[in-house]
Amino acid sequence: MNTLYQKKINEIFPEIIEFEVSLSKLSQWKVGGKADIIIRPRSKNELIKVRQWLYLNGIKSLIIGSTTNLLFSDEDIHIVIIQIGTNFSKVAVDGLDIVADPGIWVPSLARLAMQKNLSGIEHTCGIPGTLGGLVVMNGGSQRKGIGSVVTYVETIDNQGNIKRYDNSQCNFSYRQSIFQNIDEVVVEVGLKLNNGRAKCDIRQDMLDILHSRRKKFPRKQPNCGSVFVSNPDMYEDYGPPGKIIEELGLKGMNQGGAQISEQHANFIVNNGSAQSEDILYLINTVKETVYKETGYKMVVEARFVTSNGEITSI
Repeated sequence: MNTLYQKKINEIFPEIIEFEVSLSKLSQWKVGGKADIIIRPRSKNELIKVRQWLYLNGIKSLIIGSTTNLLFSDEDIHIVIIQIGTNFSKVAVDGLDIVADPGIWVPSLARLAMQKNLSGIEHTCGIPGTLGGLVVMNGGSQRKGIGSVVTYVETIDNQGNIKRYDNSQCNFSYRQSIFQNIDEVVVEVGLKLNNGRAKCDIRQDMLDILHSRRKKFPRKQPNCGSVFVSNPDMYEDYGPPGKIIEELGLKGMNQGGAQISEQHANFIVNNGSAQSEDILYLINTVKETVYKETGYKMVVEARFVTSNGEITSI
């Protein structure tokens, strides 16, 4: 972006803009170059104004949340990044219905539901991310996805128009949704839970999930959670991704500062000096080895952000 536009956009949105941001400080993997500009809207109206202004001036933008499933390029990113964060995190509960902003922290939402004696999202209690990203990825754990309890999703498109999708229009499938393929920002999510279980049972399930995650998953080293999606057919033939990777002798493999976790082989951790190219090398090594040995193509949960701000599959 040229300096004239930088000056202009700073004049219009001075309270929500930051320049020359190190993406390695934002990234859950702690890798990436610098971003020219990051804008952090605090409301739907601010986001609408930002998207309208960028569209009218022909400026491309990239939408991010808590970056749980993003791997940034080592090169600088010369594009406006719009980050939907925790200042965009209102939530309201009405009976079985929850209406929430996309920036609410997922474990906090799961705890709120439990406190209201509502079940259906216990499986998300240990997922480190925000609701918007969870909906986009149809994320979850225990082979469940948030899409099963979503009633509607409200978005803002690149021209600043508000759109609304009911559940059937979201095209939810395992770790997939329509929002991965359209240039729209999730700004509100409706959920319908149920109250057929005792609060103490919901709480115990969540404690069991958190205990299991602490035992199985690396927590002290930067990572983006599970790297590879579990394929039902491959699972039936060979087991889950972590088991396959370990049995092929790749667990603990290092490249630069990145490592296939010794604690769980479906995680790639940053041991302190990793670059995105190191992580990509390990991912591609796993994909090639697994395909050669099993005939199955591994699908990566994370997405790669190129230097021109495009989000691509790995």
